[in-house]
Amino acid sequence: MKKFYSTLFGWKIEKLEGMEYYSVTTVPMDEKGNLLRPGVNGGLYKKEQPQQQPVNYVYVESVEEYSKKIADLGGKIVVSKTEVPGMGWFALAQDPEGNTFGLFEVMPMA
Repeated sequence: MKKFYSTLFGWKIEKLEGMEYYSVTTVPMDEKGNLLRPGVNGGLYKKEQPQQQPVNYVYVESVEEYSKKIADLGGKIVVSKTEVPGMGWFALAQDPEGNTFGLFEVMPMA
């Protein structure tokens, strides 16, 4: 998929060490990981199940705070806050209609 998307859209796609995950850069970032112009960066990985669907992630300041908001608004957390070593934390949630989406909190740079 790396060749397909990088050729199609001109995205920069890099494999991360130690896992079957590819970082996708569609717009440039500064040294802190902030986008320099509007856009969406993300990642790709191989499906684990044939019926598996794409999940869109939203960067948030605190996965814990947004997890509480989701519950308060009638949604639910389906995967609680989980660390991605060296990158940050994620959680998976569902809105009140059952649509799955992700939250991602970036690990502060030292």
